[in-house]
Amino acid sequence: MNETYFITGTSTDVGKTIVAAILTEALEADYWKPIQAGELDHSDSHKMEGLLSNVATKIHAPAYNLKTSMSPHAAAEIDNVRISKNKIKRPRTSNDLVIEGAGGLLVPLNDTLTIADLIQPTDKVIVVSRHYLGSINHTLLTIESLKKRKIKIFGIIFSGNEHNSTENIIEKMTGVPILGRVDEELYFDKNVVKEYAFRFEEILRGNKN
Repeated sequence: MNETYFITGTSTDVGKTIVAAILTEALEADYWKPIQAGELDHSDSHKMEGLLSNVATKIHAPAYNLKTSMSPHAAAEIDNVRISKNKIKRPRTSNDLVIEGAGGLLVPLNDTLTIADLIQPTDKVIVVSRHYLGSINHTLLTIESLKKRKIKIFGIIFSGNEHNSTENIIEKMTGVPILGRVDEELYFDKNVVKEYAFRFEEILRGNKN
């Protein structure tokens, strides 16, 4: 049975795209970012092309390509468009699908919707958490918000250098499985992503059912 993995983060710039690339490579899944805001010539979909090695993955075009690097609701206002959930239709595929959200879980799409509203009940949600001052609070709030929405959380992936006390308290207080870590590397290319993909493949495949 094909699975959908929804990648969200505790904030922006926490490593969601790298994690999405690693999981996409590990599963030879398709990749889709529903909303791209800014960097249209060097979008996350473009970055994915340079990070993946397998030939099975298809990178699906975003439902919205917004010109400004801002929260989607604000970027859409500048482009004189309104983001509609009805226009954000998931691509049809026979592969597993990795979906990357924009920014954090409660980033607004319009006056009423947030990224959280794009998550479906059957999605396996992975939270990417990076260590910075305030990250424990942001991670706990993200997990709490998902639980209040009765969204099943597949696990947490930490991004960056190890910080045991932070990671231990997050695991104890949330009860959410820690799937692993993506370390602070000098760079990420296809080879580095593939190495991480091997590490995560067994975890993902073993929990696929």
